[in-house]
Amino acid sequence: MSSSSLSKTTAGQQTTQPPIKRTIFGVLLAISLVHLFNDSMQSVIPAIFPILKETMNLNYTQIGWIAFTINFTASIMQPFVGLFSDKRPTPALLPIGMAFTFTGMLLLALADTYTAVLVAVVFVGLGSAAFHPEGSKVSNLAAGSRRGLAQSIFQVGGNAGQSLAPLLTSLIFVPYGQFGAIGFTGVAAAGIIVQIFIARWYGNTLRDTSIAKRQQTAGVIRPELKQRIAFAMVVLIMLVFVRSWYVSSIGSYYSFLLIDTFHTNVGEAQLYVFLFLAAGAVGTFFGGPLADRFGKRNLIFTSMAAAAPLALLLPYANLFWTGVLLALVGFIVTSSFSVTVVYAQMLVPGRIGTVSGLITGLAFGLGGVGALVLGNWIDAIGISPVMQLCSFLPLLGAFTFLLPTDRKLNEWTNGASE
Repeated sequence: MSSSSLSKTTAGQQTTQPPIKRTIFGVLLAISLVHLFNDSMQSVIPAIFPILKETMNLNYTQIGWIAFTINFTASIMQPFVGLFSDKRPTPALLPIGMAFTFTGMLLLALADTYTAVLVAVVFVGLGSAAFHPEGSKVSNLAAGSRRGLAQSIFQVGGNAGQSLAPLLTSLIFVPYGQFGAIGFTGVAAAGIIVQIFIARWYGNTLRDTSIAKRQQTAGVIRPELKQRIAFAMVVLIMLVFVRSWYVSSIGSYYSFLLIDTFHTNVGEAQLYVFLFLAAGAVGTFFGGPLADRFGKRNLIFTSMAAAAPLALLLPYANLFWTGVLLALVGFIVTSSFSVTVVYAQMLVPGRIGTVSGLITGLAFGLGGVGALVLGNWIDAIGISPVMQLCSFLPLLGAFTFLLPTDRKLNEWTNGASE
């Protein structure tokens, strides 16, 4: 073959190669920032629990209903929002969702009855439901070839926002009371502004035909594997259930255990919960890159297996070791959160919004159910026995071995890109 022919052949090969997928960090950081805004406002709800318990004379079951209301609202709506956006992508949902959260914060600051509080948290839940599926799609579009890292950047903003709940209690709601929620309307307004710019980029990207075509051909499930895919999804949902209940037990009620056991004040107790949630935000960031390197199923299993013995020790530790163990367990058990979302996206390729809404919606919803059930149990048998029971939950992470490996999953979906 002549050199000219070889050059033409080489050039032809180069033109048929798929383009390199570039990771757009500016967009990822922006959507992560909005995720921080969104979830910090959502974290206002558990942060205000001690204040509402005192000022409205609520019992643990009533507190559980508040947690259930916001989480269940987000859980029910997220998969439907995701399904709608997969069929008809709507960038405007991003600022619209934040407007719902703005309304919820305003209503919460002014609520003077238990019913009014429930109405306010419904608006916050609806805002979260509108944001998360579309936010995950933006993250996926900007990910390039580094989906684990991109999802971690997106999720770390949310986990960081959630971790602020104890600090909000100490710095805002203890000194200013329930009306302190009014300040978060400014956070929501800033979120709306950022969302408008993200929505503009999102819309322009969707009009890029090459990206649209790449998503449509990202991977197709072979019909004969649908039952095995469905079984794997059930196992994954069960693991989300376990993690959500455990995180809910710490985030919603562990401060009350510290107050009862060690006689700490509300502010001090909330700082220990902050250690757990803040360490979880750090774990979320590292979980994605580690999963890209060592495998998503391996990371999901490790996050549960390594956390299990520490979780079992936690209810029996003194105050110092409680802080240490909360930080370690938070880092480890939450490191698989973003990885679980990406794994689910691999299970059902081409349905980013629906799957992301399902998994993150279940995380919120099951956490809300957990808060409600645990609140009833605490009223019935006391907080210490319930926390001891919850410490066994990470042991159920052994079911991760029922999931297919990353390599097998790629084979199932005809080599869908990770």
